[in-house]
Amino acid sequence: MDAEALENEATSAIERASTVEELDELRVRYLGRRSPLKLALREVRDRESGIALNAARTAIEAAVAARVALLEGTALDRRLAEEVVDVTLPGEGTSRGRLHLITQIRREIEDIFLGLGYRVVDGREVETAHYNFDALNMPSWHPVRSPHHSLFLNRDVLLRTETSPAQIHVMEAEQPPVYIISPGRVYRRETPDPRRSSIFHQVEGLAVDRGITLADLKGTLLYVMRALFGEDREMRFRTHFFPFTEPSVEPDVSCFLCGGAGCRLCKYSGWIEIAGSGLVDPNVLEFVGYDPEEFSGFAFGMGIERVAMVRHGVPDIRLFWDNDLRFLGQF
Repeated sequence: MDAEALENEATSAIERASTVEELDELRVRYLGRRSPLKLALREVRDRESGIALNAARTAIEAAVAARVALLEGTALDRRLAEEVVDVTLPGEGTSRGRLHLITQIRREIEDIFLGLGYRVVDGREVETAHYNFDALNMPSWHPVRSPHHSLFLNRDVLLRTETSPAQIHVMEAEQPPVYIISPGRVYRRETPDPRRSSIFHQVEGLAVDRGITLADLKGTLLYVMRALFGEDREMRFRTHFFPFTEPSVEPDVSCFLCGGAGCRLCKYSGWIEIAGSGLVDPNVLEFVGYDPEEFSGFAFGMGIERVAMVRHGVPDIRLFWDNDLRFLGQF
């Protein structure tokens, strides 16, 4: 094979190539595995022929690389000259994330109580039975102490069933006055249905000071309910029983949908059950070393999911945990 003639033929063809695609075809023709040059290199037997053929290959490869650089540079220059970018056009919109509805309402509740002078306290989600039950005046026979109702990690440790234990920790560490709320996740052994879940959120409140009465509890909760559900809300209290409060009452808020006239939301009663509350039982005060003759207080607790379901008409508590963006994006 005449190496010099092959080199001249290839470089001339490469210089005439006008596109990168055409140049790639020439590269395969002159440098590919089945090209005459490669076949000749495989059969070479003398030093002079090998040197000549390798020199031709090197020259052809250099010509291809130079022509590729030239064609690509020319194409870039043409594209820059022809394409115009209008910087005044609006960019592509990006969807912004938003807080989960439960987080929104939790923060709203926290802001309300911060405005009243309360502190926000984060409690432990893993608690001892001592703080979750004994310190809250729950008798040994109380159903919630059963493994059928609570999630025990061992005989004396469980996932908290309410955020009230945080109140005991604070009272053990501080002397009155105490004004705190404790929001967070709680856990119970429940079969999930539209109204119940084994994991949900509560916010518990506690006020301990001299001279606190039920009137203070009613005024506080009325202010909170009006902040959450509207300025026209009214409240009523029904007697109830909670181990850690005495007397115990359940507050109802007037239905914000029908104004008390009766509708499906309030089950045609005009009222919506929203929380549990009462004056702190003297036994609880004595447990933390407070003198019930000198100090009194009130406590209350409400479910954050309950507030969200009532206020936004959410029919199923499980929707909060499904992570369906079609649902969450509405809030």
